[in-house]
Amino acid sequence: MPAKDSVTGTILIATLLCVVCSLAVSAAAVALRPYQLANEVLDQQKNILDAAGLPTDEFGKPASQLSKKEIDNLYTWVSEQMVDLDTGEFNEEMDPADFDLVESATDPTLSTEIVPDPYDPGEDRRPNTMKVYFVRRGGEGPIRQVVLPIYGKGLWGTLYGYLALKSDLETIQGITFYQHKETPGLGGEVDNPSWKEQWNGLKLYNENGEPAAQVAKGPAPETDPYSVDGLSGATITSRGVTALVQYWASDQGYGPFLKKLGAKIKQESTAGETAAASKPGNSTKKVGA
Repeated sequence: MPAKDSVTGTILIATLLCVVCSLAVSAAAVALRPYQLANEVLDQQKNILDAAGLPTDEFGKPASQLSKKEIDNLYTWVSEQMVDLDTGEFNEEMDPADFDLVESATDPTLSTEIVPDPYDPGEDRRPNTMKVYFVRRGGEGPIRQVVLPIYGKGLWGTLYGYLALKSDLETIQGITFYQHKETPGLGGEVDNPSWKEQWNGLKLYNENGEPAAQVAKGPAPETDPYSVDGLSGATITSRGVTALVQYWASDQGYGPFLKKLGAKIKQESTAGETAAASKPGNSTKKVGA
């Protein structure tokens, strides 16, 4: 055994400390991983609920101020399904629980190259299938909102978020970003509740059916149904948000799905009205009969 104050002894002790510390850190990382994953899921659930406006509607406060139990109960209103972006059809073979957006977007076998014309989100690829969320009161009945995962380049990296649409699929309910690298106080204002509130009621498409929702250059005109205020000092982030929202609303993104879902909702609504009118006591007598 070398002397403690010798060079060899010092190196040996330092090595042992490094090994012990490494093992401790590794063990802690493994032990804490399930909690980290659970927190990530909880954070995404909060963002989905906030985009849909449920916490404010039901509790009068954002999801960040709700207990986990309240979040769990409210999230029972949400169902998840996989959608093929090219066809707009549901993919019943894929389990939504197994879907990983980042992994799918970077795997050439699971994704499609993005053609930046006319809409450029600043990304190279997008998944062939995406997980979408449907909000129904109590988890049943007609669709109240549809929540769509969205992503695209900002100034310093990719912004990941959710865009919620009202049941007409043309009016925005809300928008949230759960991960980004934008500068605090500038592009980071995408997290500002006051700015996010401006998206509620915004029209996603113009009269020609083209994606039109955008972040304005400076203050948005009060009469403009498509624009929210620009982010002061964050021109590139503002452009990035506009680009990613319009891309995902286009036929390259969720366009085919939203068109088919809109037709289905209209058909179900018409069928429901017909059934209600045919019930005894609902018939209207002709004048003079």
